[in-house]
Amino acid sequence: FVLVGLEKFFTKVTPDVVRMIVVPFMSLVPAVFIAHLVVGPIGWAIGDAIANAVSWGLASDVRVLFAALFGLLYAPLVMTGLHHMTNAIDSQMVSIYEYTTLWPMIALSNIAQGSAVLAMIVLQKRNERAQQVNIPACISCYLGVTEPALFGVNLKYKFPLVCGMIGSACAAMVCTGFGVKALSIGVGGLPGILSIMFNYWGIFALCML
Repeated sequence: FVLVGLEKFFTKVTPDVVRMIVVPFMSLVPAVFIAHLVVGPIGWAIGDAIANAVSWGLASDVRVLFAALFGLLYAPLVMTGLHHMTNAIDSQMVSIYEYTTLWPMIALSNIAQGSAVLAMIVLQKRNERAQQVNIPACISCYLGVTEPALFGVNLKYKFPLVCGMIGSACAAMVCTGFGVKALSIGVGGLPGILSIMFNYWGIFALCML
């Protein structure tokens, strides 16, 4: 956003004859400094706050309600890039407890968004142009890479995004309510069941539906 604003400003005030040279340089250099000195620290502070909230929520008496909230909001976190902070929480839980209860919810959120795209594949089965985006996005989402599904399909149509978020919230509640545990961080999609403790495979598979 900073770079776009600077680019528009310098495009407006720079003469045409030197615009090709001046605009990229004058837009990029300040944007880099602003990103490192202002935007970056703000992002870290927000990430730390979210990480602390997640750690508290998973250990609290209202963890099932927290799971619903986390499942609901995880997809928007992915769109902002703040979801990377969950890796530190997962790693810490695995090192202390030898399992993590957070990662199963993440995998289920990815599956929910993939299922929302799958619904769009069915609804748009006669639209070949849409299917060129829908099908690869669905496959990648089920394999743990959600960005094509989120930005290419679900956010575009909005309704699938909301449906995926609601499905993720419901799955997270059930998953946390039954205490599903993962041995480690794995593939955040359908293959994610391989990281789940074997005795929780049944309930995790149910949540995947």
